[in-house]
Amino acid sequence: MHKSVLLEEVIQGLNINESGIYVDCTLGYGGHASSILQRIRRGYLFAFDQDKEAIDYSKAKLSQVANNFTIIHSNFVNILEKLHEENIYEVDGILYDLGVSSPQLDEDERGFSYHKDHRLDMRMNQDDKLSAYEVVNDYDEEELIRIFFQYGEEKYARSIAREILKSREEKKIETTLELVEIIKRAVPLKSRLEKHPARKVFQAIRIEVNQELAVLSKSLEDALKLLKPKGRLAVISFHSLEDRIVKDLFYKYSQDDPIAKGIPNVDSKYLAKYKLINKKVITASKKELEDNPRARSAKLRIIERL
Repeated sequence: MHKSVLLEEVIQGLNINESGIYVDCTLGYGGHASSILQRIRRGYLFAFDQDKEAIDYSKAKLSQVANNFTIIHSNFVNILEKLHEENIYEVDGILYDLGVSSPQLDEDERGFSYHKDHRLDMRMNQDDKLSAYEVVNDYDEEELIRIFFQYGEEKYARSIAREILKSREEKKIETTLELVEIIKRAVPLKSRLEKHPARKVFQAIRIEVNQELAVLSKSLEDALKLLKPKGRLAVISFHSLEDRIVKDLFYKYSQDDPIAKGIPNVDSKYLAKYKLINKKVITASKKELEDNPRARSAKLRIIERL
């Protein structure tokens, strides 16, 4: 069962106006979206997702709450273009929950999980051509090292890449657990005992397959443009690379131009157009962690348009 992470904190942080327009950029299985929908009886919700299964599930779930919503089958990188098609040019709040939904992790056939055996896949959008299978079997050694190190912060990236290439000489690597066994052979025993040795590599492959970091930067820039004055953007990230993108972008937009420092009655064009709602990152409470261990790495940051 999928549990929405930091649900109360998100709802409070978005400061919801009941007649406002809101966007859930990562609909998933509708947890955050249904809570927003309950609070905007006179407003409207737009939700984005690439996953057809998630869309079908959430459409039924949201329909039980209200019918003032539209689900857009698209990557959130297209937020500006798709909302303009709906004649929406400004909104009251936007949410990104960058975690993989529990059902995606739990469904063997999606190939996200390193605990279950299935064909390597990891596509959020099942129509995409690139899957984990192509990354693992077709990328050269340097490309594999780059993504494992850059996206997974995996210190054994080089030895894992070499072991993958060695295994590929004998046969194609077809399944998740085949890849897990290869990773285990490539890392020291001590490291295998501390944490699951495949965790970072699987994360890195998933990010590569779905181009998650590249699309995140562009989408957040566009999302900030869409906010009305007093509109808020909330982002839940789950690993340091995502959080760094969010943190740096929010910092950039919440700072006055250095030229304005110490000048009285400075022209407003030199002043920040946004403010941070939480300077310290929001993390899950002790109670939430007991109920939902997957929340342990979640970080919430919120920014408001002035």
